[in-house]
Amino acid sequence: MIEVKHISKKFGSSVVLENISVTFQKGITNLIIGQSGSGKTVLLKSIVGLHQVDEGEIWFDDRLYNTLSFNAKKEIRKEMGMLFQGAALFDSSTVEQNVKFPLDMFTTMTMKEKLNRVNFCLSRVNIQNANNLFPSELSGGMKKRVAIARAIALNPKYLFCDEPNSGLDPQTSILIDKLISDITKEYNITTIVNTHDMNSVIEIGEKVVFIHEGKKLWEGNNTEIMNTSCVELNDFVFATSLAKKIKEK
Repeated sequence: MIEVKHISKKFGSSVVLENISVTFQKGITNLIIGQSGSGKTVLLKSIVGLHQVDEGEIWFDDRLYNTLSFNAKKEIRKEMGMLFQGAALFDSSTVEQNVKFPLDMFTTMTMKEKLNRVNFCLSRVNIQNANNLFPSELSGGMKKRVAIARAIALNPKYLFCDEPNSGLDPQTSILIDKLISDITKEYNITTIVNTHDMNSVIEIGEKVVFIHEGKKLWEGNNTEIMNTSCVELNDFVFATSLAKKIKEK
């Protein structure tokens, strides 16, 4: 579980996050949604420690993360998996080397143990016979699946996904959503997904947090979101869904 309590963040005189409190439960897909510039990306980066909040607390289970020393934070970061917007694979490394990277960095496994773990993670995301391929030889969907394999290589307790469906076609997006949801439940991970994709909200939004102009205006699930009285959220849902339909034509 991850819990943020009354966190605020400024850049100069600009308030980006204001008094946000929310609990992200493990074993379900927790989604943060909002329009560009709403503060959702800053919220995600603050939770993982890329931004230091000005006020409030960030708890990873029973550990108050944002007040820990650098070394103590590093230990918790070993328990995190990250799926970046553009997959962020190393172009000059093979699929196998990309997935093995966190094992090289943070474990004392033997080479045989590392390769066994790499192959297990690749099989879990339905990637076969691609160990020696380079990212340039992969489709967009395959890159995202390799990135997920890398994200779960260390068997994380916490998984963070930043716009996992960015640049993907609708069918591939559904597959990535299902994969994230299945892995979350299978390993009982606390998963937080930063997205503007309403299809993801409907498919896997077991908990949804709506950020608007730096404030949390609404939270609920993918059923409740269709019947909300929050004007700003309804505007976001309608605009996002309409834009997606226009783009697909």
